[in-house]
Amino acid sequence: MSEHPDSGLPGNRPPAPVRLTLTAPRRAKPPRHLADLTMAERRDAVAELGERPFRADQLSRHYFGRLTASPEQMTDLPGGSRDRLVSALLPPLLTPVRELACDGGTTRKTLWRLFDGALVESVLMRYPDRTTICVSSQAGCGMNCPFCATGQAGLTRNLSTAEIVEQVVAGARSLAKGEVPGGPGRISNVVFMGMGEPMANYKAVVAAIRRLTSPVPEGLGISARGITVSTVGLVPAIERLAQEGLPVTLAVSLHAPDDELRDTLVPINTRWKVAEVLDAAWNYAAVTKRRVSIEYALIRDINDQEWRADLLGRLLQGRLAHVNLIPLNPTPGSPWTASRPRDERAFVRRLESYGIPVTVRDTRGREIDGACGQLAARDREDRKAGAR
Repeated sequence: MSEHPDSGLPGNRPPAPVRLTLTAPRRAKPPRHLADLTMAERRDAVAELGERPFRADQLSRHYFGRLTASPEQMTDLPGGSRDRLVSALLPPLLTPVRELACDGGTTRKTLWRLFDGALVESVLMRYPDRTTICVSSQAGCGMNCPFCATGQAGLTRNLSTAEIVEQVVAGARSLAKGEVPGGPGRISNVVFMGMGEPMANYKAVVAAIRRLTSPVPEGLGISARGITVSTVGLVPAIERLAQEGLPVTLAVSLHAPDDELRDTLVPINTRWKVAEVLDAAWNYAAVTKRRVSIEYALIRDINDQEWRADLLGRLLQGRLAHVNLIPLNPTPGSPWTASRPRDERAFVRRLESYGIPVTVRDTRGREIDGACGQLAARDREDRKAGAR
C-alpha cells in the first residue's frame, strides 16, 4: 500500500473556511399547484372553487396520466370550469431557457427559469433498457463543495414539491410525445442528483417522491425502486428517511474515505464525520433492505490514490454497498479535473480486491455542461457579459 502524501489539495493551499447553508433564505412562495397537494387536499381545493370534489380526480388524471395541463384537452370537464381549474391548480412553474442535446439526442439537458427568476437544471438520459431523469431539489446549493459548480454558486432557495415533480412530468411529456429518439416511452428512473442537497429540502423532496410513486391519478406511478436520493451526509435526515417506508435507493456522496480530506471536499464533514455518515447509511440499508450507493468523484491527484482506495475498501467490505465512481466533469476555470485513466483503473482494481461491486459512471453530457450547475453558471456569465 502506498504511503499517505502530505496534502492532495491544489497548490497545497490550506482549506478554505467552511461556509455551509442548511436553511434557505425566505422568499416568495411558488404558486400553489396540484402536485403540492395530497388527493384529499386537491378535492378540498376544488370544492373551494365551487366545483364537485371528483373534479380533482379528473384534473389529476390529466396531469399525471395524460401529462397535459392544457384545458382544451380536458374534454371530460365542463367547458366553463376548465380554465378556472387549470388556472388555480395547474399554474406554469418552469419556463425553458435553454436546452442542449448530445448522444444523438438521447441526452437532453434543460435549464429552467422558475417564477422568481431562479435557475435550475434537469437532465434526461435515454438508454436502451431504461430512461433516467436527473432532477434538482434546490436552486443553488449551500454545501460549498469546492469541485461542484452548484456548490460554488451558493443557495438561492428550496424548490417546492411541485417544482420538483414538474421536472419529471416535463421529461415524461417529451418522451410520450416521441420527442426523444427511440420512439414514445416512459421514465423509469429518477435520480435526485441535480442542483441542491435533497436532504436539506427534506419535506418537499419526500412529498415529491410520494407524488412520483403513487399510482395515477394520485401520482405518476414510477416504482420507488427506480428512485435514488443523493446526499452529502446529513445524518439526521438519513435516519429520518429510513423510517418513511419508501424503498428508494440512498446515494451517499462520500468523495473521500478519510476525514482530513473530506473536511475540505465535502465541508459538511466538519459536522458529521465519515464514520457517522456510514453508520447512518448502514442503518438505512438494514431497515430498507436496499443497497447503498457510495458516490465517489475521482479527482486527479486529490482523492484517487491507491491507498485511499484501500481505505475505502476496508470501510465498505462486507456491507450492502456499491461504489459508483464518477470521472469529474471539470468546471471551467477550476483546478480540479478528472483522474488519469491509469489511476482510475488502479482505483477500481483495489476496490474490487475487497469484493466490492464497482461501476464507473457513464460520462454522458460532458460536451453539454452535463455536471449540475454548469449550464446555470454559463447562463449567468452570458447575462453579465451582455449587461457590460
